[in-house]
Amino acid sequence: MGFENLVFGKQDAHQLLQQYGSPLYVYDEEILRLRCREMRNLLSYPRFRVNYSAKANTNVGLLKIIASEDLDVDGMSPGEMHLELMAGFLPHRITFIGNNVSVDEFRYAVERGILVSVDSISQLKTLGPVNRGGPVCLRINPGIGAGHHEKVVTGGKEVKFGIATEDLPWAQDIAAQYQMTITGLNQHIGSLFLEPDAYVDAAAFILQTAASLPTVEMVDLGGGFGIPYRHGVEPRLDLTELGTRLDTLINEWVERNRPLTIRTEPGRYVVAECGALLGTVTAVKENDNTVFVGTDIGFNTLVRPAMYDSYHEIDVAPGTERPYEEYRQPVYVVGNICESGDILVHDRVIPRCKEGDALIVHDAGAYGFSMASTYNSRPLPAEVLITSEGNVRLLRRAQTLEDLWW
Repeated sequence: MGFENLVFGKQDAHQLLQQYGSPLYVYDEEILRLRCREMRNLLSYPRFRVNYSAKANTNVGLLKIIASEDLDVDGMSPGEMHLELMAGFLPHRITFIGNNVSVDEFRYAVERGILVSVDSISQLKTLGPVNRGGPVCLRINPGIGAGHHEKVVTGGKEVKFGIATEDLPWAQDIAAQYQMTITGLNQHIGSLFLEPDAYVDAAAFILQTAASLPTVEMVDLGGGFGIPYRHGVEPRLDLTELGTRLDTLINEWVERNRPLTIRTEPGRYVVAECGALLGTVTAVKENDNTVFVGTDIGFNTLVRPAMYDSYHEIDVAPGTERPYEEYRQPVYVVGNICESGDILVHDRVIPRCKEGDALIVHDAGAYGFSMASTYNSRPLPAEVLITSEGNVRLLRRAQTLEDLWW
Protein backbone atom coordinates (compact mmCIF):
# COMPACT_ATOMS: atom_id res chain seq x y z
CA MET A 1 0.00 0.00 0.00
CA GLY A 2 1.15 3.54 -0.69
CA PHE A 3 -0.07 6.93 -1.75
CA GLU A 4 -1.95 7.27 -5.04
CA ASN A 5 -2.25 10.62 -6.77
CA LEU A 6 -3.72 9.58 -10.13
CA VAL A 7 -7.37 8.77 -10.77
CA PHE A 8 -7.61 5.65 -12.97
CA GLY A 9 -3.86 6.08 -13.41
CA LYS A 10 -4.55 9.03 -15.73
CA GLN A 11 -5.42 12.34 -14.04
CA ASP A 12 -4.06 14.04 -10.93
CA ALA A 13 -6.67 14.07 -8.17
CA HIS A 14 -5.70 17.47 -6.78
CA GLN A 15 -5.82 19.13 -10.18
CA LEU A 16 -9.28 17.73 -10.84
CA LEU A 17 -10.54 18.96 -7.46
CA GLN A 18 -9.01 22.37 -7.97
CA GLN A 19 -10.70 22.75 -11.37
CA TYR A 20 -14.12 21.21 -10.70
CA GLY A 21 -14.58 21.44 -6.92
CA SER A 22 -14.70 19.00 -4.05
CA PRO A 23 -16.29 16.46 -3.83
CA LEU A 24 -16.26 15.31 -7.45
CA TYR A 25 -17.40 12.26 -9.40
CA VAL A 26 -14.97 11.10 -12.10
CA TYR A 27 -15.76 8.48 -14.77
CA ASP A 28 -13.47 6.62 -17.15
CA GLU A 29 -14.82 6.05 -20.67
CA GLU A 30 -12.52 3.13 -21.48
CA ILE A 31 -13.64 1.12 -18.47
CA LEU A 32 -17.29 1.88 -19.19
CA ARG A 33 -17.01 0.67 -22.78
CA LEU A 34 -15.14 -2.46 -21.68
CA ARG A 35 -17.88 -3.43 -19.21
CA CYS A 36 -20.59 -2.78 -21.83
CA ARG A 37 -18.84 -5.14 -24.24
CA GLU A 38 -18.38 -7.82 -21.59
CA MET A 39 -22.10 -7.78 -20.89
CA ARG A 40 -23.01 -7.66 -24.59
CA ASN A 41 -20.85 -10.73 -25.24
CA LEU A 42 -22.10 -12.70 -22.24
CA LEU A 43 -24.13 -15.11 -24.40
CA SER A 44 -23.59 -16.58 -27.84
CA TYR A 45 -27.36 -17.07 -28.19
CA PRO A 46 -28.22 -14.91 -31.23
CA ARG A 47 -31.38 -13.27 -29.88
CA PHE A 48 -29.70 -11.78 -26.81
CA ARG A 49 -30.01 -8.17 -25.69
CA VAL A 50 -28.65 -6.29 -22.68
CA ASN A 51 -30.90 -3.77 -20.93
CA TYR A 52 -28.77 -1.40 -18.86
CA SER A 53 -30.57 -0.71 -15.57
CA ALA A 54 -30.23 3.06 -15.58
CA LYS A 55 -31.10 3.58 -11.93
CA ALA A 56 -27.45 2.74 -11.27
CA ASN A 57 -26.37 5.94 -13.02
CA THR A 58 -28.51 8.20 -15.20
CA ASN A 59 -25.91 10.74 -16.30
CA VAL A 60 -26.86 11.54 -19.90
CA GLY A 61 -23.22 11.61 -21.03
CA LEU A 62 -22.75 8.04 -19.80
CA LEU A 63 -26.12 6.98 -21.24
CA LYS A 64 -24.97 8.19 -24.67
CA ILE A 65 -21.86 6.01 -24.44
CA ILE A 66 -23.94 3.01 -23.33
CA ALA A 67 -26.36 3.55 -26.22
CA SER A 68 -23.44 3.72 -28.66
CA GLU A 69 -22.30 0.31 -27.38
CA ASP A 70 -25.65 -1.15 -28.54
CA LEU A 71 -27.12 -1.77 -25.11
CA ASP A 72 -30.81 -1.17 -24.48
CA VAL A 73 -32.05 0.41 -21.27
CA ASP A 74 -34.58 0.11 -18.45
CA GLY A 75 -36.42 3.04 -16.89
CA MET A 76 -37.91 3.11 -13.40
CA SER A 77 -39.73 6.44 -13.72
CA PRO A 78 -40.77 9.08 -16.25
CA GLY A 79 -37.66 10.98 -15.22
CA GLU A 80 -35.38 8.10 -16.17
CA MET A 81 -37.26 7.49 -19.42
CA HIS A 82 -36.98 11.20 -20.28
CA LEU A 83 -33.21 11.14 -19.75
CA GLU A 84 -32.90 7.95 -21.80
CA LEU A 85 -34.81 9.51 -24.70
CA MET A 86 -32.58 12.60 -24.43
CA ALA A 87 -29.54 10.32 -24.62
CA GLY A 88 -30.75 8.90 -27.94
CA PHE A 89 -32.43 5.64 -26.97
CA LEU A 90 -35.42 5.01 -29.25
CA PRO A 91 -38.65 3.95 -27.49
CA HIS A 92 -38.36 0.32 -28.64
CA ARG A 93 -35.00 0.12 -26.81
CA ILE A 94 -36.54 1.20 -23.47
CA THR A 95 -38.56 -0.86 -20.99
CA PHE A 96 -40.47 0.77 -18.14
CA ILE A 97 -40.02 -1.46 -15.09
CA GLY A 98 -41.66 0.47 -12.29
CA ASN A 99 -43.41 -0.68 -9.17
CA ASN A 100 -46.31 0.90 -7.32
CA VAL A 101 -46.56 3.71 -9.88
CA SER A 102 -49.48 5.93 -10.86
CA VAL A 103 -51.64 5.73 -13.96
CA ASP A 104 -50.00 8.95 -15.18
CA GLU A 105 -46.60 7.24 -15.20
CA PHE A 106 -48.00 4.32 -17.16
CA ARG A 107 -49.60 6.76 -19.59
CA TYR A 108 -46.24 8.53 -20.09
CA ALA A 109 -44.66 5.26 -21.25
CA VAL A 110 -47.58 4.02 -23.34
CA GLU A 111 -47.95 7.32 -25.22
CA ARG A 112 -44.29 7.08 -26.23
CA GLY A 113 -44.43 3.46 -27.37
CA ILE A 114 -42.34 2.16 -24.47
CA LEU A 115 -42.98 -1.42 -23.30
CA VAL A 116 -44.33 -1.55 -19.75
CA SER A 117 -43.64 -4.20 -17.13
CA VAL A 118 -45.97 -4.53 -14.15
CA ASP A 119 -45.23 -6.34 -10.90
CA SER A 120 -48.67 -6.84 -9.37
CA ILE A 121 -52.26 -7.64 -10.29
CA SER A 122 -53.21 -4.22 -8.95
CA GLN A 123 -50.76 -2.49 -11.31
CA LEU A 124 -51.99 -4.57 -14.24
CA LYS A 125 -55.53 -3.32 -13.55
CA THR A 126 -54.22 0.26 -13.39
CA LEU A 127 -52.39 -0.12 -16.71
CA GLY A 128 -55.28 -1.75 -18.58
CA PRO A 129 -57.44 1.33 -19.34
CA VAL A 130 -54.48 3.30 -20.80
CA ASN A 131 -52.92 0.34 -22.63
CA ARG A 132 -56.02 -1.36 -24.02
CA GLY A 133 -55.00 -3.71 -26.84
CA GLY A 134 -51.29 -3.18 -26.21
CA PRO A 135 -48.41 -5.45 -25.15
CA VAL A 136 -47.42 -5.90 -21.51
CA CYS A 137 -44.59 -7.55 -19.63
CA LEU A 138 -45.09 -9.22 -16.26
CA ARG A 139 -42.49 -9.14 -13.52
CA ILE A 140 -42.67 -12.42 -11.66
CA ASN A 141 -41.24 -13.38 -8.30
CA PRO A 142 -39.10 -16.47 -8.88
CA GLY A 143 -39.04 -17.38 -5.20
CA ILE A 144 -35.23 -17.09 -5.25
CA GLY A 145 -33.30 -14.18 -3.78
CA ALA A 146 -29.64 -13.15 -3.70
CA GLY A 147 -27.66 -10.07 -2.74
CA HIS A 148 -25.02 -8.54 -0.51
CA HIS A 149 -27.56 -7.02 1.92
CA GLU A 150 -31.16 -7.75 2.85
CA LYS A 151 -32.17 -4.37 1.42
CA VAL A 152 -31.10 -5.38 -2.10
CA VAL A 153 -32.66 -8.86 -2.23
CA THR A 154 -35.56 -8.55 -4.69
CA GLY A 155 -36.77 -12.14 -5.06
CA GLY A 156 -38.19 -14.70 -2.66
CA LYS A 157 -40.46 -14.27 0.32
CA GLU A 158 -41.13 -10.94 2.04
CA VAL A 159 -40.07 -8.72 -0.84
CA LYS A 160 -42.31 -6.16 -2.49
CA PHE A 161 -41.48 -7.09 -6.08
CA GLY A 162 -43.14 -9.40 -8.55
CA ILE A 163 -46.26 -11.43 -9.22
CA ALA A 164 -46.43 -14.85 -7.57
CA THR A 165 -46.57 -17.64 -10.12
CA GLU A 166 -49.82 -18.96 -8.64
CA ASP A 167 -51.40 -15.62 -9.62
CA LEU A 168 -50.43 -15.87 -13.30
CA PRO A 169 -53.85 -17.26 -14.40
CA TRP A 170 -55.43 -14.23 -12.69
CA ALA A 171 -53.00 -11.94 -14.53
CA GLN A 172 -53.93 -13.58 -17.84
CA ASP A 173 -57.60 -12.95 -17.14
CA ILE A 174 -56.98 -9.26 -16.35
CA ALA A 175 -54.84 -8.84 -19.47
CA ALA A 176 -57.57 -10.43 -21.60
CA GLN A 177 -60.16 -8.09 -20.09
CA TYR A 178 -58.25 -5.15 -21.63
CA GLN A 179 -57.18 -7.03 -24.79
CA MET A 180 -53.53 -6.76 -23.67
CA THR A 181 -51.05 -9.39 -24.85
CA ILE A 182 -48.49 -10.72 -22.38
CA THR A 183 -45.39 -10.55 -24.58
CA GLY A 184 -42.67 -10.65 -21.95
CA LEU A 185 -41.62 -11.88 -18.53
CA ASN A 186 -38.94 -10.39 -16.33
CA GLN A 187 -37.50 -10.98 -12.88
CA HIS A 188 -34.77 -9.81 -10.54
CA ILE A 189 -33.36 -11.87 -7.66
CA GLY A 190 -31.15 -9.21 -6.05
CA SER A 191 -27.96 -7.22 -6.37
CA LEU A 192 -24.23 -7.96 -6.27
CA PHE A 193 -24.02 -11.72 -6.74
CA LEU A 194 -20.52 -13.09 -7.45
CA GLU A 195 -21.46 -16.76 -7.81
CA PRO A 196 -23.65 -17.93 -10.72
CA ASP A 197 -25.76 -20.68 -9.12
CA ALA A 198 -28.74 -18.63 -7.88
CA TYR A 199 -28.93 -16.67 -11.12
CA VAL A 200 -28.92 -19.81 -13.27
CA ASP A 201 -31.56 -21.42 -11.04
CA ALA A 202 -33.78 -18.34 -11.39
CA ALA A 203 -33.23 -18.35 -15.16
CA ALA A 204 -34.43 -21.95 -15.34
CA PHE A 205 -37.49 -20.99 -13.31
CA ILE A 206 -38.56 -18.09 -15.51
CA LEU A 207 -38.03 -20.13 -18.68
CA GLN A 208 -40.19 -22.88 -17.23
CA THR A 209 -42.84 -20.25 -16.54
CA ALA A 210 -42.58 -18.91 -20.11
CA ALA A 211 -43.32 -22.39 -21.46
CA SER A 212 -46.85 -22.10 -20.12
CA LEU A 213 -47.47 -18.68 -21.70
CA PRO A 214 -47.47 -19.07 -25.51
CA THR A 215 -47.69 -15.32 -26.23
CA VAL A 216 -44.41 -14.57 -24.46
CA GLU A 217 -41.74 -13.49 -26.96
CA MET A 218 -39.14 -12.06 -24.55
CA VAL A 219 -37.72 -13.25 -21.24
CA ASP A 220 -35.62 -10.91 -19.11
CA LEU A 221 -33.44 -12.92 -16.72
CA GLY A 222 -32.71 -9.88 -14.54
CA GLY A 223 -29.54 -8.23 -13.33
CA GLY A 224 -27.56 -8.10 -10.10
CA PHE A 225 -24.14 -8.95 -11.59
CA GLY A 226 -21.60 -8.14 -8.90
CA ILE A 227 -18.17 -6.54 -8.95
CA PRO A 228 -15.34 -7.13 -6.44
CA TYR A 229 -15.43 -4.08 -4.17
CA ARG A 230 -12.68 -5.60 -2.00
CA HIS A 231 -9.77 -5.52 -4.39
CA GLY A 232 -7.55 -8.58 -4.32
CA VAL A 233 -9.88 -10.37 -1.88
CA GLU A 234 -13.17 -10.96 -3.68
CA PRO A 235 -13.02 -12.85 -6.99
CA ARG A 236 -14.54 -11.46 -10.15
CA LEU A 237 -17.79 -12.97 -11.32
CA ASP A 238 -16.84 -15.68 -13.82
CA LEU A 239 -18.71 -14.44 -16.87
CA THR A 240 -17.42 -17.30 -19.03
CA GLU A 241 -18.91 -19.92 -16.73
CA LEU A 242 -22.13 -17.97 -16.28
CA GLY A 243 -22.52 -17.41 -20.03
CA THR A 244 -21.82 -21.05 -20.87
CA ARG A 245 -24.39 -22.32 -18.39
CA LEU A 246 -27.01 -19.84 -19.57
CA ASP A 247 -26.38 -20.63 -23.23
CA THR A 248 -26.88 -24.33 -22.55
CA LEU A 249 -30.05 -23.70 -20.57
CA ILE A 250 -31.54 -21.34 -23.17
CA ASN A 251 -30.69 -23.46 -26.22
CA GLU A 252 -32.18 -26.57 -24.65
CA TRP A 253 -35.37 -24.64 -23.84
CA VAL A 254 -35.62 -23.20 -27.36
CA GLU A 255 -35.23 -26.65 -28.91
CA ARG A 256 -38.13 -27.95 -26.84
CA ASN A 257 -40.34 -24.88 -27.19
CA ARG A 258 -39.84 -21.84 -29.48
CA PRO A 259 -37.40 -19.01 -30.19
CA LEU A 260 -37.33 -16.20 -27.66
CA THR A 261 -35.54 -12.91 -27.18
CA ILE A 262 -33.42 -13.19 -24.02
CA ARG A 263 -32.43 -10.15 -22.01
CA THR A 264 -30.41 -9.33 -18.94
CA GLU A 265 -30.58 -6.04 -17.06
CA PRO A 266 -27.22 -5.26 -15.42
CA GLY A 267 -26.70 -1.87 -13.83
CA ARG A 268 -23.89 -2.03 -11.32
CA TYR A 269 -21.62 -4.19 -13.47
CA VAL A 270 -21.79 -1.70 -16.33
CA VAL A 271 -20.93 1.49 -14.42
CA ALA A 272 -19.56 0.77 -10.93
CA GLU A 273 -15.90 0.38 -11.77
CA CYS A 274 -15.80 3.25 -14.25
CA GLY A 275 -16.59 5.74 -11.46
CA ALA A 276 -14.50 7.21 -8.64
CA LEU A 277 -15.47 9.80 -6.06
CA LEU A 278 -12.89 12.39 -5.06
CA GLY A 279 -12.99 14.38 -1.85
CA THR A 280 -10.81 16.39 0.50
CA VAL A 281 -9.63 15.71 4.05
CA THR A 282 -10.97 18.60 6.11
CA ALA A 283 -10.13 17.51 9.68
CA VAL A 284 -8.20 14.86 11.61
CA LYS A 285 -8.76 14.15 15.28
CA GLU A 286 -8.37 11.39 17.86
CA ASN A 287 -10.99 10.37 20.41
CA ASP A 288 -10.35 7.52 22.87
CA ASN A 289 -7.55 5.99 20.76
CA THR A 290 -9.68 6.14 17.63
CA VAL A 291 -8.69 8.37 14.72
CA PHE A 292 -11.43 10.18 12.83
CA VAL A 293 -10.49 11.46 9.39
CA GLY A 294 -13.05 14.07 8.42
CA THR A 295 -13.90 14.66 4.78
CA ASP A 296 -16.36 16.55 2.60
CA ILE A 297 -17.70 13.21 1.32
CA GLY A 298 -20.83 12.81 3.40
CA PHE A 299 -23.60 10.29 2.88
CA ASN A 300 -25.39 12.98 0.92
CA THR A 301 -22.75 12.36 -1.76
CA LEU A 302 -22.29 8.58 -1.36
CA VAL A 303 -24.98 6.87 0.69
CA ARG A 304 -24.03 3.21 0.11
CA PRO A 305 -21.78 2.78 3.18
CA ALA A 306 -24.39 4.28 5.50
CA MET A 307 -27.36 2.49 3.92
CA TYR A 308 -25.89 -0.92 3.15
CA ASP A 309 -22.67 -1.08 5.22
CA SER A 310 -20.98 -1.16 1.83
CA TYR A 311 -17.22 -1.36 1.38
CA HIS A 312 -15.25 0.90 -0.97
CA GLU A 313 -11.50 0.91 -1.41
CA ILE A 314 -9.95 4.30 -0.66
CA ASP A 315 -6.63 5.82 -1.71
CA VAL A 316 -5.02 8.91 -0.25
CA ALA A 317 -3.40 11.52 -2.48
CA PRO A 318 -1.21 13.63 -0.16
CA GLY A 319 -1.52 17.38 -0.39
CA THR A 320 2.11 17.80 0.65
CA GLU A 321 5.12 15.64 -0.09
CA ARG A 322 5.92 13.38 2.86
CA PRO A 323 6.94 9.79 3.69
CA TYR A 324 4.23 7.14 3.64
CA GLU A 325 3.00 6.05 7.09
CA GLU A 326 0.00 4.06 8.28
CA TYR A 327 -2.08 4.60 11.40
CA ARG A 328 -1.52 2.08 14.19
CA GLN A 329 -4.98 2.43 15.75
CA PRO A 330 -8.54 2.12 14.40
CA VAL A 331 -9.40 4.71 11.76
CA TYR A 332 -12.83 5.93 10.74
CA VAL A 333 -13.33 8.14 7.71
CA VAL A 334 -16.37 10.30 8.37
CA GLY A 335 -18.32 12.87 6.42
CA ASN A 336 -19.64 16.37 7.02
CA ILE A 337 -23.30 15.47 7.61
CA CYS A 338 -24.80 16.06 11.02
CA GLU A 339 -25.61 12.39 11.62
CA SER A 340 -23.71 9.83 13.68
CA GLY A 341 -24.16 7.29 10.88
CA ASP A 342 -22.23 9.44 8.40
CA ILE A 343 -19.31 7.00 8.18
CA LEU A 344 -17.51 6.20 4.94
CA VAL A 345 -14.92 3.77 6.35
CA HIS A 346 -15.15 1.66 9.51
CA ASP A 347 -12.03 0.61 11.45
CA ARG A 348 -9.63 0.18 8.54
CA VAL A 349 -5.90 0.48 7.92
CA ILE A 350 -5.29 3.54 5.76
CA PRO A 351 -2.38 5.93 5.20
CA ARG A 352 -1.88 8.68 7.75
CA CYS A 353 -3.85 11.70 6.57
CA LYS A 354 -3.48 15.46 6.86
CA GLU A 355 -5.85 18.30 6.15
CA GLY A 356 -5.76 19.11 2.45
CA ASP A 357 -5.11 15.54 1.31
CA ALA A 358 -7.36 14.19 -1.42
CA LEU A 359 -9.29 10.93 -1.11
CA ILE A 360 -10.07 8.64 -4.05
CA VAL A 361 -13.08 6.40 -3.38
CA HIS A 362 -13.13 3.57 -5.90
CA ASP A 363 -16.02 1.77 -7.63
CA ALA A 364 -18.45 4.62 -7.04
CA GLY A 365 -20.01 4.74 -10.51
CA ALA A 366 -23.10 2.75 -9.54
CA TYR A 367 -25.62 4.08 -7.02
CA GLY A 368 -23.34 6.99 -6.23
CA PHE A 369 -24.53 10.20 -7.81
CA SER A 370 -27.89 8.62 -8.68
CA MET A 371 -28.64 8.21 -4.95
CA ALA A 372 -27.06 11.48 -3.85
CA SER A 373 -29.13 14.17 -2.14
CA THR A 374 -28.93 17.73 -0.91
CA TYR A 375 -29.37 16.73 2.73
CA ASN A 376 -28.08 19.42 5.11
CA SER A 377 -28.64 21.69 2.08
CA ARG A 378 -25.32 20.71 0.55
CA PRO A 379 -25.22 21.14 -3.24
CA LEU A 380 -24.67 18.14 -5.49
CA PRO A 381 -21.13 17.70 -6.86
CA ALA A 382 -19.96 17.94 -10.45
CA GLU A 383 -19.41 14.90 -12.69
CA VAL A 384 -16.57 14.67 -15.23
CA LEU A 385 -15.47 12.09 -17.79
CA ILE A 386 -11.96 11.01 -18.68
CA THR A 387 -12.42 10.31 -22.38
CA SER A 388 -10.82 7.48 -24.34
CA GLU A 389 -8.39 10.09 -25.69
CA GLY A 390 -7.34 11.03 -22.15
CA ASN A 391 -9.10 14.39 -22.01
CA VAL A 392 -11.38 15.55 -19.20
CA ARG A 393 -14.91 16.63 -20.11
CA LEU A 394 -17.50 18.14 -17.80
CA LEU A 395 -20.67 16.03 -17.80
CA ARG A 396 -22.64 17.94 -15.16
CA ARG A 397 -21.69 21.10 -13.33
CA ALA A 398 -21.72 21.29 -9.55
CA GLN A 399 -24.81 22.82 -8.02
CA THR A 400 -24.57 26.28 -6.51
CA LEU A 401 -26.24 27.54 -3.35
CA GLU A 402 -28.77 29.32 -5.58
CA ASP A 403 -29.73 25.97 -7.12
CA LEU A 404 -30.96 24.81 -3.73
CA TRP A 405 -33.94 27.12 -3.78
CA TRP A 406 -34.75 27.45 -7.49
